[in-house]
Formats: sequence, structure tokens, C-alpha cells
Amino acid sequence: MDTASRALTRPARRAWAALAAVLLLVVVAVAALQSVRPPAARSAGVPASDFSAGRAFEQVRAIATEPHVAGSAANSAVRDHVLATLRAAGLDPEVQDTVSVQGGQLSSSAGGTGLAQVRNVVALLPGTASTGRIFLVAHYDSAQTGPGGNDDAAGTATVLETARALAQGPRLKNDVVFVLTDAEEACLCGAKAFVDQHPLARDGGVALNLEARGSTGPAIMFETAADNAGLIGAYATAPKPVGTSFAVEIYRLLPNDTDFTAFREKGFTGLNTAYIDGAAVYHAPTDTPATMNRDSLQHHGDNALALARELGNRDLPTLKSGGDATYFPIPGGLAVYPGSLTWPLAAVALLAVLALGWLARRRGLATSGRLAGGFGLALVPIIVVPVLAQLFWALLKIIRPGYAEQLIDPYRPLWYRLAILALTTTVVFAWYALLRRRLGPAALAIGGLGWLAVLGLTLAALAPGGSYLGSLPALAGALTGIAAVLLRGWWPVLLVTAGAAIAVVVLLPTVIMFFPALGLNLAGSGAFIATLLALALLPVVDLLHPEAGGQRGLVALRARRLGALPTFAAATAVVVFTVVGLVVDRFDAAHPAPTQLMYALDTDTGQARWLSAESSPREWTAQYVSGAPTTVTDTLPAFGDEKLLTGPATAATLPAPQLTKESDTTAGAVRTVRLRLTPQRPVRLATLHVGADTKVTAATVEGQPVPTDKTAGGPWGFGFIFHAPPTTGVEITLTLTGTTPLKLRAMDASDGLTALPGFKPRPSDVGVTGSHSSEMLAVAHTYTF
Repeated sequence: MDTASRALTRPARRAWAALAAVLLLVVVAVAALQSVRPPAARSAGVPASDFSAGRAFEQVRAIATEPHVAGSAANSAVRDHVLATLRAAGLDPEVQDTVSVQGGQLSSSAGGTGLAQVRNVVALLPGTASTGRIFLVAHYDSAQTGPGGNDDAAGTATVLETARALAQGPRLKNDVVFVLTDAEEACLCGAKAFVDQHPLARDGGVALNLEARGSTGPAIMFETAADNAGLIGAYATAPKPVGTSFAVEIYRLLPNDTDFTAFREKGFTGLNTAYIDGAAVYHAPTDTPATMNRDSLQHHGDNALALARELGNRDLPTLKSGGDATYFPIPGGLAVYPGSLTWPLAAVALLAVLALGWLARRRGLATSGRLAGGFGLALVPIIVVPVLAQLFWALLKIIRPGYAEQLIDPYRPLWYRLAILALTTTVVFAWYALLRRRLGPAALAIGGLGWLAVLGLTLAALAPGGSYLGSLPALAGALTGIAAVLLRGWWPVLLVTAGAAIAVVVLLPTVIMFFPALGLNLAGSGAFIATLLALALLPVVDLLHPEAGGQRGLVALRARRLGALPTFAAATAVVVFTVVGLVVDRFDAAHPAPTQLMYALDTDTGQARWLSAESSPREWTAQYVSGAPTTVTDTLPAFGDEKLLTGPATAATLPAPQLTKESDTTAGAVRTVRLRLTPQRPVRLATLHVGADTKVTAATVEGQPVPTDKTAGGPWGFGFIFHAPPTTGVEITLTLTGTTPLKLRAMDASDGLTALPGFKPRPSDVGVTGSHSSEMLAVAHTYTF
């Protein structure tokens, strides 16, 4: 605030004040960063009542030896290991073997509804006087492209180690159910089968889902069921709770799902937790146990075990509440307050900023025109920084094209994140230096706080759980600013530094969590939060600008040059961090550049083609595909309207899935056809689609009703995708109207391209994109009945 500057016109005093303020903020920043760091991993020698990452990691190594998709022999081996481990802990697990229809927001895949044959592992630890059930949930299957060392061997190992600790310890009052689901990667079908069909799920309860979307970082609680206030109070008792109500708001807007979705939509309350940094290994062959940060595994387990014990001895019905809580990490724990305070805090923050502006004008620190200018021009960094951050990532993809296929982040994103923070600092420093003499420090600082207050009000209306990001720093900055204007001596410096420290505690952990959450593909999101933090720190930034003290000539010139030093230093840091990032983050055998390739054989024509979902073909992929992306719905309706690169391929000798008609009856205008779809080779999935000119009014697959309103597009209408099909085939019953012949397109798909004619092995520094279609080998055939 300008009062602090006036109190420190002597260069020596100003320098000491700036140094003291910066050092204090560094200490606060370190504490804030520590609040979102995972605890140190504990060895296998810790007491049996504790969670040990060392013991859990042995489970990870046993589970993630190879890819184990639903229905595979490798997945059966993992399931046997899970069963044996639970039995060794003294539990009596069972296998829920059933067929389930895909659930959640993603209730339909690109080309039809998803189904799967699932085999969930379920074990009950009975309570002594149960008031409800707690469900510890993780999925034991992996994606087809990787062994799932983190996703979700981490969650599965956490459940197994937690089950061991609970079973060997004092009995809890409430029932605890351990649910290791199948086919999560395929279609979330295992969780859907459990909540819909298993007797233990009939009365609902509290679900604690454990996931991983990376290889390191804190275990962040990123999703809750609605009306979470009571449950957040329990979560705050965990050894190291890390989460923000803003993440919950963001996740509710995204079309993303985990197993938790099925529980939430069935009326369960609960929490969804994952560690998410190091996302370059997500679903990729590099998702091995060796990539796991065991500190992250320890964090998963510490919180899961503590929450199970906390909730296990509570009266679970009392957790029900009528609203959501606002919460965020702070040094030493979790700040929590009722969501009912969101609007009052947002309104008070705005009033406090307005009061500060009025007081600054009365004291001659700023005119009305300058205050208006400061508020309007504060939009410049708010807009410019996120745009430059996105352009920065676009430039990196031009320099290193392999980044274009990394779904979230490169392997070593730290230096690029630091470059974006330095870019934020550069823009804010330059903007401040250019406008400080014209508008004054007070007008610029109050303008920045004004936008924080406006953001708080906006989020109160649109995403209440995130309102604190604007309201609390604005309120703290305005109140300390008012006090700084009224006091003299060193008090103004201390007060504005205290206001800045509160902004650091509130905003810095969010910056740290948002970079890995949304990745460098959305670098502007983390940069936006960083810009808000920079605006809240403007009173301290002002201390870094030497005062000319009304002098002219060389003295004023020297002051301006010194004032430019922070901007120059930040700009230099952008370059240095970027260069270091490019040097450090190179593709090699341990960190291969991802590529995406598929193969499809049409047995109607005997023709085959290579397919790729890459936006433009990488050097290796260009051997197989070229031209512009196009849809392949005409022959591969399971891909829906996805646009793919294509190229000719040599036809392999592979059998098409067999479709046989078992019955065909007509009653009036209604025709009912019963079919059986049987793959003729080991496959991961099988699909069936009906011609678009045939009206399907009802359908069942393996006895499960399937919605018929989802169409593949092009010449194909209703269809489904069945994961882990049984060797005996899949039974389908279609109810039709009309007299047109029944035309159907059957396809099945396995994984692995190395044995195909014309395939050339990847070099050691070229890898596989972690997508659900990478390395897919599809065979399709058309039938007419």
C-alpha cells in the first residue's frame, strides 16, 4: 500500500523492509507447499496396526507384473492374488460374477452402450454394532496398454494393506466392506454391478474410492457426493488431508468418471481420492511399479486407514448434512467452514475493498479516476498471462512435436511449470512498473483486490466451493490495507505482508494442485490462479521498487533502472527454466515419445488398414498412416464419429466374430430375433451394430436391458460394446419393427500389433499412447438375416 512506501522513503529502510517481507513470505510459502506434500513412506517394519508403504508396495509389485484387462488370464491371476491376500488377513472374500451395463455420465461409449462380464472381489469386516457400512473401493484391472503399477495397483494395494490392519486390530462399530472392482477401465461396469446387484450395497453407505492418475504427488481428495459438510468434518481428522472444494466444483462440471460415480449416483455419500502428478505414465506401458513414488502410496494409505477407523466408530447417519462445506489445505491441516458463509464472505470482501478504495481516496493516496483505471487495467495480466501460458505450451509442442500426443503432461513438467510461474511474474512486474508512476501503487493494489472480490462473487454464484479463492485474499488484503492506511511507522509494512501471507496460504496450494490436475495442455488454468496470487502480493511487490523520492535526472533514472531489475530477472528465469526443461525432458528408452496405432481388417472385402488417433502423424506413425483425419463409421461403427488417420495395410489371416441366429419370431409388425455373437479368437471386446434403417425398439444383452437410443452414426444405428466376452459367446435379443432385412456389423478386438504383416518394431525411444484404443487389432464382418 502507498502508506508503506511513504513510511520507507529512505533506501536502506526500504531495502530492509523488502527483504524482511520477502523472507517472511518465503517461510509462509514453504509451509503452504508442505501442506500439499505427501508424507515419507514407511518401511515394512512398522507396527502391524499402521499402514506401511513398504508392505503395500509388495502388493503393487505382485499385481502390476503385466497388463491385466478385464477377462484376461493375467487379470484372473491378479484376482486370485487379491483373494488369497484377503483370506490371509482373516477375511472371507467372494467373487461377484455377473454382467453389467455401463453407468455414470459416460453411460454410452462412442459407438454404443458398454457392457462387461465382471468379477468383483468383495469382503466384509463385520462391525460390533453397525450403524451403516463403509466401502473401501479400488479397481484391480488395468488398461490394455500398461501394467497399471499406479492405476490402480496403488488403490488395490492400499485397500489390501488397510484390510490387513483393520482385520488385525480392534473391531470397529460399523461394517467395513472391501470392494475390488473389475472392468473399471473398460466401462466402469464393475462398480455399477456392485451398487446395482450386490446385497451389501442395498442400504447404501460411505464409499471411499482410491485411484491414481499419475505416479507421484499428494493423494488429493478431489470429489465428494452432494451435501458433504458432515463428511468433510471427518476427512479433516485424517493425518494429512489434502483437498479443495474448488476441485470438487470443477470435477462436477467435467465429463469424467471413476468407480465413485456409480456409488454417488446410487445415493451413497463418500470421497474420491487420487494422486495425479507424473501423469505421463497414465495408462501407458511406463505405468510400472518402478515409477511409483512410495510417499504417494503412504499418503493414500495413511488417510484411508485413519478415515476407515474414524468413520468405523461414528454414527454414520449423523454425517448427513444439508449442504456442502468450503475447505482447502493450510499448514497443519484443512480449513473448513460451512458453505452457508460463501455469499456473506464474498459480499463482505467486496465491501471491504470498496471501503479501502474510499479511504485511499480520502487520504489522498489515489483519485477516483486512478482507482477506476487501476481496476480496469488489472484485467490486463488476468487475461494476458493465461493466454501466454497456452502459447508457451503450443511453442513447446512445435519445438518438440512428441508433446502433442502426451495427454496431460510431459514426463518432467517441473521446469515448464516454473517457467510459467516466471512468465506470470514477468508480466505482472512489467505491467506494474509501467503503470505505477501513472496510477500509483494504491490504485493498482486496490484494483487487483477488486478483481479478486469480483471473482469471489462470481464463483459464489457459479461454483460456490471455489469462491474462497477470491473472497479470502480480497478480504485479507482489504482489511490489512485499511489498517495500513490508518497506522504509521513499520505497521503498514507488517500489515500488508500479513495480508499477502494469507493470500499465499490460500492460493499457492491451489496453484500447485492445478498444474498437475489439468496439465500443461491447460497451462492457462494454473497461470490464472498464479496471476490472482501475484495481484494479491502487489503491496509487497511495491517494496521491490526503489523510490526516486521526488528527485529528477540521474537519481530518478537510477530508481527506474533498479525498478526494472525484478522484471528482467523474471524474464531471464523464463528462458532459463524453458531451456533446462528442454534439456532435461528428452525422450529416451525410459521416457519414450508416445504414438498411437491400430489395425482393422474388413473380412467382407478382405481389405485391411492402419488407423491412428494422432492429430498429425509422428515420424514413426507416418510409416503407416497419412492424409487428413476422417471418420470410419462406415466399416467400424464402434469408433463412432471419431476422426482417425488411415493408411493401407496387408490383410492378416484372422477369423471374424461369428454371429448366429438362434430364433426369429414375428407377431404382427413386431419381429424378435435372438442372436449369439461368439469371437473366434481371444479378444478384449466384441461389438454389434444394427443398420440405421432398422428400428430397434428393445434390446437385451446377456439378459441385461440395453438402451436403444444410442446410435453409431453413418449407416449404423443401435449398437453395443461388450467387454470381456465369455468364450461361449454373448446372447442378444432384438425387438424390431418394419420389414427391412436385419443388417448387422459385428467386430471384435484384441491387443498387440507386433505379429501383423508389415509392422515394424518401435525404436527404444518411441512408445505407446495410453489410450483405450492403442495397439487395438479389430476384425469386422457384416451379416444379414
